Amino acid sequence: MSSLLTYTLVVNGPVYGSQSARNAYLFAKALIEKGHQLKSVFFYQDGVTNGSRLTVPANDEFDLVAAWQTLSSEHNVSLETCVAAALRRGIIGEDEASQHKLSASNLAEGFSQSGLGSLAEALLSQDRVVQF
Repeated sequence: MSSLLTYTLVVNGPVYGSQSARNAYLFAKALIEKGHQLKSVFFYQDGVTNGSRLTVPANDEFDLVAAWQTLSSEHNVSLETCVAAALRRGIIGEDEASQHKLSASNLAEGFSQSGLGSLAEALLSQDRVVQF
């Protein structure tokens, strides 16, 4: 067995207000630097706020949404928000906005919305799933 593993991260913490999401991001960077493969990050509960394109941090603060987007594009990491949790918290993708006849969407570029089935699949197919 190879010592390099595949990972999925589950992020329950909000984009700001706790260290959970930032710690998940730092862990993701460390995994990749060590040569492991990060397949996906599943944002659940308040973690779905990491997928809002309307987050505007202060000039001297770390832009976590942009950091996730860069990580995704540079390392082919899927960023998935739980659609049910996201809808409850006002994080709306274009498909959901259309389906629910809403005037706008705010899901950040590079993020997608999916169900818990996607997380269940990751639990079965990745070597490790780590929750933050």
